[in-house]
This record gives sequence, structure tokens and C-alpha cells, in this order.
Amino acid sequence: MADEKTPLSPGMRMAIDFGPLAVFFLAYFLSKYLPIPDMVQGLGQFLVATVAFIVATVIAMAASLIKVRHISPMLWISGGLVIVFGGLTLYFHDETFIKMKPTIVYLIFAIVLGYGLVSGRPVLQSLLETAYPGLNQTGWRKLTINWTIFFIGMAVLNECVWRTQSTDFWVAFKLWGAVPLTMIFAAANIPMLLRHGLTTEGEKDPPIPPEG
Repeated sequence: MADEKTPLSPGMRMAIDFGPLAVFFLAYFLSKYLPIPDMVQGLGQFLVATVAFIVATVIAMAASLIKVRHISPMLWISGGLVIVFGGLTLYFHDETFIKMKPTIVYLIFAIVLGYGLVSGRPVLQSLLETAYPGLNQTGWRKLTINWTIFFIGMAVLNECVWRTQSTDFWVAFKLWGAVPLTMIFAAANIPMLLRHGLTTEGEKDPPIPPEG
């Protein structure tokens, strides 16, 4: 997620959060028209998209650092795993690694937030406090529970999709399925947050984590 301590414009924040995924999507489908040597069952196409994904992710992290002099923990986790699992995909020529990456990202977020709930440490609040001015402790707890459940559900959904559907379907699902689901879920929490002290000053758009 783009840093919340120094506000970014909505467009810049969306570009940092979801730009790399859009690049991955475009590279995957446009590479169908490139003369890729040694393509085996579309793997060459997937490798081209993976390279584009890694490069775009590094650029997004650099943009966050330049713009707000900070890379958030969520962006470090998501970006770092893109680089690691993307690298494994390229090295082994096996798309399974990058397909599993969202599951691992979602589970890491769920575990971190779940640990915060059990230990009584307001992990989510420490990350997003300036984005939700006035929100009371009950609101933070409910929001943390909601996001934890959502991340677990998305991890399960990603596993179901990549294990049962074609690569083309999975790539399209990442952009046209997972991203809208995340944005809708973030917006759906706003009425609950307003009942628990959230003010409408400052941040107008609900902050959302980077897509897995």
C-alpha cells in the first residue's frame, strides 16, 4: 500500500498499488503477438509477463520512495514476494511459483492481523491511523477482523482459481476479479466505520492493500 503518512493523490496511489498488476496483464496478452522462441504451452508468454511484472513492481516501489520517502510494510511484503516468486518462475520456467504468490501474500497479511488481534496489538491501526481519523478502538477491531477474514477468503479463492482454471483465466481474474473485489470490500466497510467515529475529513477514498 502506498504510504499513508504523506498523502498521495488518488491516481498516484492507484498506480503504485495496482500498476504492476495492470502491466502484468497487458504484457501477458500482448506477448501473444510476439515471436517468442521455445514457447511451450504458453510458458514463454507467461515468462515475458513475469519479467514485466517484476520490473513494474520495482518501479512502483521506487516511485513510492521518491514521492513520499517511504515504502510501506505492506508494499515491501507484496513487492518482495513478486521479486522472489517471479525470480523462481523465471529460473525454473514454472508458472506455479508466481501463481502461488498471491496466496502467500494474503496469508501473511491475515496472520499478521490475526496476531495483532490475539496479542492486543493494533497492527492495522499503526499502519492506517491517519487514513481513518476519529475511528475508535471498536471500529479498528472490527475492521481488522473483517480484513483478516477477507484475506483468508482471497487466499482460498486464488488457490481454487489457479488450480482449476486456465492460465488465461487466472491472469484475467487477477485484474478483473481480485482488484474489484478488494476495492468493493474496502468501500463496504465505510458505513461500519462511520458508526464507530470515522470522520469524513481528510482521506476521501478508503485505503486498500496492494493486490496480492
